[in-house]
Parts: sequence; structure tokens; C-alpha cells
Amino acid sequence: MSRFISAGEVVAFEGRILDCRFSLADSGAGRQAFLEGHIPGASFLDVATQMSAPVARHGGRHPLPPPATFARTLASYGVDSTTPVLLYDDSQGLFAARAWWMLRALGYLEPRILAGGYSAWLALGNEPEVGAGSATPCEVAEVAEQWPGCFDREALADRQAEGALLVDAREGPRYRGEVEPIDPVAGHIPGALNLPWSDLVDAGTGLQSPAQQREAWGELLDAKELIVYCGSGVSACVNLLSLAELGYDAARLYPGSWSDWCSYL
Repeated sequence: MSRFISAGEVVAFEGRILDCRFSLADSGAGRQAFLEGHIPGASFLDVATQMSAPVARHGGRHPLPPPATFARTLASYGVDSTTPVLLYDDSQGLFAARAWWMLRALGYLEPRILAGGYSAWLALGNEPEVGAGSATPCEVAEVAEQWPGCFDREALADRQAEGALLVDAREGPRYRGEVEPIDPVAGHIPGALNLPWSDLVDAGTGLQSPAQQREAWGELLDAKELIVYCGSGVSACVNLLSLAELGYDAARLYPGSWSDWCSYL
């Protein structure tokens, strides 16, 4: 089963719909956009406050919340470990991919993502729902105490020493240190190679064709172990989504990413 569904298939979807729209430049923009219009029945899942823990000195700009806390958030929206979930944003799947990774990592039924996002759904002439929306809560799912499938800065260094390959999902200029619009230090983690998340997506279908994705990854797919990072553990999830689509399930996430790594400099 494809991890993506088209805008035309939304009407037949049976499950919970989570709106993941967000803006790195304005953390309140996604919620405001949701209030002004969203797919009927959807609930808003906020990157800054629900998909992330409070920011501290270390840990990055979007540190993962405790798994139990995230499970309670999902339960408040009627999502347990067996609930079908549809995710969407309006940023080529950038923020929906973060939610996809989080649910999948904790053993929830793997979510599906709306190809083309909210804009594609609107383009079909659908009538949005306005306001805060509502959902019937359910029991909180039992989840792991710690996030599986990811590493902190110290463990990352150990894995690199053992031969793991580190992939930076940011755009080339940020990777090369030519520009840094968000974090206080420019550059990349030593030894990391660059594959921007935007090279893997397609505005209409969600991701490029499998052949195009394989070409983009190239010899990286031959690595013994892949660990992906970005600025704050968000866009790297697009790369992990791509790897999952290609059948490469062994890849891991450095959730603190560059914003955590450079906080120690």
C-alpha cells in the first residue's frame, strides 16, 4: 500500500485526519491557517508545541517530546495504535513527514500522507471547515519510554566511528556553510554528505518516482548504516520517508540535528 493518497481519495478515507501545517518563520502561522480553513474533521497537530518538547540549551530547535506525552496528544484526537491516520501540510510533505516518522517510530499504524497537501485538496473545489474542530478522545496507547530509531550527539559520534554514514538533508548552501538563516553557527557535521530533502519530493505525487529517488541517493544506499539529520530534525524525516519507500528501513534519525550539534561549539 502506498504511503500517499491523492486529494480525490480523501473523501473515502476512514480514520483520523491531522493537519500539520507550519512555518519555520512564524510558529503560529499553521494554527491560524487551520482555524481559517481545513479539511472537515481534521485536528491540528502543531510542530512547535505537540511534535516538540520545550527548547533548552541543548537538544535542538525541535526536540522530540517524551513518547508518553505525544501518545496523550494523539489520544486527545482519538488516535490509538490501530487508528488509520491521514497527515497533510502545505509544504510538500515537510511537516507531515515529521509526524509520519514519530507515529511509525512508536509503533502506531503507519500513517498515510496527502500528496499535494491542502492546496491539492482545495484545488478540487472542496469546501473547507473553519474553526477549532473537535475530536472524541480515546485511550492512550502504550508506547516505549524512549524514542527508538534515533541517536543523541554522543551516540552519533560513536556510530560514525563504527562506519555509519551521516546524511545532511538541508539545502546545499546551508550544508556548505555559505548561509545560515536560523542557527547561530554555519556549516555541517564533519563527515556528513549532503542530500537535500527537496531533491526527493514531487509537488503532485508526494515523492519523486522510485527510479528518481534511487538516482538521488546513489551509492549512499550501499552504506552499512545511514543516519539522517537536518537543522532541527524535521526535514530529515522526508529523507527517511524516501528511504522507507525504497525499502531501506534501517536508517536512523539524529533528531537534535545541526541546531543541537552546533550548540556545543
